[in-house]
Amino acid sequence: MRLIRCVGGIVVDSAGRLLLVRRGRPPGQGLWSLPGGRVEAGETDEQALRREMREETGLEIEVGRLAGTVIRPGPDDGVAYEIYDYLATAAGGRLTPGDDAADARWCPPADLLRLPLTPGLADALTEWGVIDLPS
Repeated sequence: MRLIRCVGGIVVDSAGRLLLVRRGRPPGQGLWSLPGGRVEAGETDEQALRREMREETGLEIEVGRLAGTVIRPGPDDGVAYEIYDYLATAAGGRLTPGDDAADARWCPPADLLRLPLTPGLADALTEWGVIDLPS
């Protein structure tokens, strides 16, 4: 199995809302997910995450600690995405969807129960202690 290294940003604002993007292209077109993407050759995870956040959300961030890692199937057999999700803090910019994000918004945890999410996202965020979903 060939793994493609990716990063994602977990950004929660002072009101406890999570930053999500709606994917505008495959994989996951139409699903809500964390902003992020592939790590390009020569980039560190931090550099890739800063770039992806700027491209997808218009926000500048401060990258924090690694929250967790997931492996998601890729579009082809024998390929998977190994995604390293980092906690991050918004440090500037203006929230504007861009690049392959069709939309970007701050979502209260309750929204995660009604939005079409990338499979496993809510479970991972709950397991990592990032969010508490309402019962």
